[in-house]
Amino acid sequence: MRLTALAVAAAAIALGAHRVDAQPVDRWPGAAAAYVVEVDGAERWSHDASARLRPASLTKILTALVVMESAGDDELVAVSAHAAAAQGARIGLRRGMQVPVGDLMTAMLLRSANDACLALVSHVARTEKSFVAQMNARAAALGLVDSQFENACGFDGPRHRASARDLARLAHVAMAHPRFAAIVARERGQARARDGRVFKFDNTNALIGRVDGARGVKTGWTQAAGRCLVAFAERRGTAVMLVLLGAPDRWWDAVAMIETAFEEARASPAPQK
Repeated sequence: MRLTALAVAAAAIALGAHRVDAQPVDRWPGAAAAYVVEVDGAERWSHDASARLRPASLTKILTALVVMESAGDDELVAVSAHAAAAQGARIGLRRGMQVPVGDLMTAMLLRSANDACLALVSHVARTEKSFVAQMNARAAALGLVDSQFENACGFDGPRHRASARDLARLAHVAMAHPRFAAIVARERGQARARDGRVFKFDNTNALIGRVDGARGVKTGWTQAAGRCLVAFAERRGTAVMLVLLGAPDRWWDAVAMIETAFEEARASPAPQK
């Protein structure tokens, strides 16, 4: 797969920002099966951050990255029968509909729509197996050593796994793409088929529009994975990235973690270089 100069630059910036300046501590025991909190790219707190756990629809961050590097927003996608029959979260696409890539990306990332996800997969690759091979190759190139993907949408699988630390790294790369960042910062979105049908939906990320500075990123849930979240917020030049896997109270804990991270960053500003 050929990467654009923008994608390569974004990856380099993100990988350079992701670091562990000191041994992170478990500030929030019991908050999640695994979590990571970063402030300005440095891990502040974590628990079991390298554990290979089910990522649910956080998988779609990598799916979106592969699609962005392969297709333009204005390209029309013909919805396949396979995509129209998708299970779980969906917007109601029907076989034969034609929908722009950008609109399907919005549905996949905001609504977590599996029908939009599979339509994009079919557009980029002949089969989902081929697309997943691209995903794993991209993950390897990014150094996601504790992750392996079996499908594009985040369904549970025996070897479909990712770590909290890997997902934080992946989110940095994705957020460096203006197309991705613009979508996940929205409170709501829509997808318009060429036949005039319009699908409207809200962002499943409850932090957007409610937490100061929240800009994304993605929610996930399956019965086996539990409640999952990648969140990103930025205030007055300070950036906080949070990943929760298997979190019983993801919204309350996410808000507490984010607010505490900003408070401590204000109390202990980084030294001037």
